[in-house]
Amino acid sequence: MLPKKLSTLAACFMFGAMSLAHADDHNFYEGKTVQLLIGYSAGGGYDTYARTLARHIGKHIPGNPDVITKNVPGAGSLVLMNQLANTLPKDGTVFGTVSRGLAFEPLFGNDKARFDPTKTSWLGSLNNETSLCVASTNAKVQKWQDLRDTQLLVGATGSGGDSNVFPRVLNEVLDFKFEVVAGYPGSNDIRLALERGEVEGICSWSYSSGKEQRQSGISSGELRNLFQMSLRKHPELPEVPLIIDLAETQKQREVLRLMFARQTMGRPFVAPADVPEARVAVLRKAMADTTKDPEFLADAQKQGLDIDFVSGEEIQEIVVEAYQYPTDVVDVIKNATTN
Repeated sequence: MLPKKLSTLAACFMFGAMSLAHADDHNFYEGKTVQLLIGYSAGGGYDTYARTLARHIGKHIPGNPDVITKNVPGAGSLVLMNQLANTLPKDGTVFGTVSRGLAFEPLFGNDKARFDPTKTSWLGSLNNETSLCVASTNAKVQKWQDLRDTQLLVGATGSGGDSNVFPRVLNEVLDFKFEVVAGYPGSNDIRLALERGEVEGICSWSYSSGKEQRQSGISSGELRNLFQMSLRKHPELPEVPLIIDLAETQKQREVLRLMFARQTMGRPFVAPADVPEARVAVLRKAMADTTKDPEFLADAQKQGLDIDFVSGEEIQEIVVEAYQYPTDVVDVIKNATTN
């Protein structure tokens, strides 16, 4: 056992070392450039949220680093997530935004998802999402009940993207008749495909982005809302059916709850797993502080973006909980997304 004076001295030394390390993490960003990478092409909802955050978050990071954005599209943002997990710097100078469903890809058996989402550094989400299934009024499907016996052609991105996963699982669970055309780089590309008549609908249109465009289409009689997808109804959409309410069995409800758990992390931001904890804390706090910034909120409002912040800690809990669901519930989504 150390003598009392030496023990006290050692404790002071450890405290001092911890304080210096803490100070180093706060001074780390001074003079640095932070990259905010976007897993989709330009123009869509993820891109718009990320660029809006990038314009403001730098002043909430100690040292006020420059924050630049770059699009890294591919496979519904799986390309970026794999890069964040395996090849990009793990010092806190790089983070990104990826599909809200990507955290669940390893759970559902995607062997191309080379990351452990339970260990990834989730930083927060800018909103708690509600998605809409929308059809062109030129389509034969005009209400959700029609999907029981009538096909609807919908556009989609790659594996892990909501536009791909949602309709495929609904086909499996509720016996709907979606035909999915996958491979579009991002949500904006799917909307353009809908305008051109290449597809008849979108079953993943985020309520938090593109409000004016969607509402204009509905007001002009070009589009119809079929149903909404989340764990609860959006307060602004009381007349639009909530898909979970259509479940008839306990297992159907559990599958839909697991699938829509991702909606709580509507616009997630993530850093590599091995970023030092103190820097993860700095980035999480910077995100939280940015969502209270009047200039950021005004910028978001000007673009029609809903802000309903979910902390990185909350997202971490959601992801860990999802990996504890029974195998038979997981397998329904797994089989629907791999067949």
